Order: sequence, then structure tokens, then C-alpha cells
Amino acid sequence: MTLTELKYIVAVAREKHFGKAAEACFVSQPTLSVAIKKLEDELEVKLFERSANEVTVTPLGEEIVRQAQSVLEQAASIKEIAKRGKDPLAGPLKLGVIYTIGPYLLPDLVRQAIARTPQMPLMLQENFTARLLEMLRTGEIDCAIMAEPFPDTGLALAPLYDEPFLTAVPATHPFASRAAITSQELKSETMLLLGTGHCFRDHVLEVCPEFARFSSDAEGIRKSFEGSSLETIKHMVAAGMGVTLVPRLSVPKEALEPRPKRRKEDQAFVRYIPFDGDPPMRRVVLAWRRSFTRYEAIAALRNAIYACELPGVKRLS
Repeated sequence: MTLTELKYIVAVAREKHFGKAAEACFVSQPTLSVAIKKLEDELEVKLFERSANEVTVTPLGEEIVRQAQSVLEQAASIKEIAKRGKDPLAGPLKLGVIYTIGPYLLPDLVRQAIARTPQMPLMLQENFTARLLEMLRTGEIDCAIMAEPFPDTGLALAPLYDEPFLTAVPATHPFASRAAITSQELKSETMLLLGTGHCFRDHVLEVCPEFARFSSDAEGIRKSFEGSSLETIKHMVAAGMGVTLVPRLSVPKEALEPRPKRRKEDQAFVRYIPFDGDPPMRRVVLAWRRSFTRYEAIAALRNAIYACELPGVKRLS
């Protein structure tokens, strides 16, 4: 049994015609027919029913063709692995990113990666931290951009940046004109939170631990609400439903520029207020399996991240 023979039976199953299959494989029809007959004799099974007008795959042949397709795909993967061994930057890099980082970093990162390493396209996966850790373990992704802390899984880590949090309030809120705010002042506010599973929810509860109690009892119905994304939460803030904390990169550039006074009817507007003194923040890191050998690819990705605009964060090396 050879890969060439497997290629031939997959082609016949696809084309339903020996002549067309031979053309697709760039061989003569007799060559293809002899090879398939040889494989059938070796396996002692009939793969195809032949008639004057059509070729059909036998039930057992369908299973063998599916397996042959899988073998051919695995063989192609071996070639890709060998190619990457010669050039670690050749071939795609499978990158995972948590939900509260992806929308604000990926657009610029993709542009930087294309400009710097066009031979290494990024295959992106956005998900929760727990799911990304599992995908790293199983090899579904090569590396991930996440926020600490997360369980120690023996991964290699490279710190990227420290990102401060800001408070988001409606334009009509008494805090809207403030230059800074403290976490203590948020205790009496209606806090809007991301749903369970988002690590940023845990970060907010670290800053305002009293909401951990509110979000788990009946009083939480009045004290906190849960959204599916940061952008959903921001719209809820703009509608006057409460306040929230957001990471710095999620704040639009124009939102921090000086603005004229808003008319009374312009109420659907969010003000972003920094914390007084040392702000709460999260550390964003790049994680990968220690067995992952494309070190140059990891270095290239880090360089692309550092080339991105990261306003208001502290870059780490």
C-alpha cells in the first residue's frame, strides 16, 4: 500500500469516473486502474462498483476512502512540519486570545504580523481563559494571549504589558465630571459585570470585592447585572443602568480627549475616569507549551505585539 494508491482511490471516489480521476492525478487511466486493482487485491476487498456509465463506492470502500483521505492529510502535515523545521517562520501560527483582549489588540496585531512575517499567517481563536488553556494542552493552538492569574499548567510565559483599569460611568452620573475616582467610592454604585467565565469579571471583583457577595444573592438583582461582552456592558452604562470597570485598551482614543459640554439630550455617552493614585491593573502575557519548538515564531509574534499601538499601558520585556 502506497500514498500514491491512496491518492488514486480518493480521486476516483471524488470524480466518480476513472478517466477524470486519472486526469486529476496527472497519470494515464491504465496506470490508475492497475494501481487501484493492485490495492484491492492487497486488501482483498472491492472498493468500487464499475459499470459502463458510472463508478460507485462500495460501503466498505467508503470507510477506506475516508481513512485514506485522513492519511493523506497527515502525510501533508509531516511535510509542513519539516518545512517549518527549516524556517520556523514558515507556516501558520495558531494563536488564542481571551475575549476582553481580542477586539482591541487583534486588528493592529494582524496588520503588524502581515507586514513583518507574511509567511506566518495567524490562525486566530477567541475564547475564555479556561478553554484556551485546554487548547494549549491538546495542541489545538500554539500560543495564547491571556491575563494573569491563571492556574499553573507548566506553560512558558512571556510578560507583554501591564494594563490599568478605568471606571466607565454614564455622562449624567455625578462622577462624570471627576478627574479621578477611588475604588471605595464605587461601593454604593450599581456595578455591571461580565458573566461567569470571563477572567476580567474576577479582576473587577478583586477591585470591588463587595460585589462578589451581591452577585450571588438576591440583592445582586439590584446591585449588579451581567453582560456577555465589554461592548455590551458599555452600552448598558451609556443607557444609565450602572457603572463598570474597563481595561485601558478598550477605551476609544477620542473618549479621553477634552470634550465640550454635552447637550442635555446627549445622554447616551460614557465617561471614562482614571483611578486616583496607583490604578488597579492586569498583567497580559503570552503563553505557549514548553515543548513548542518554534521559538523564532514566538519571538516574531512578541515583536509584532510590541509594534502595535498600546496607549496607556506599560510595556514589559
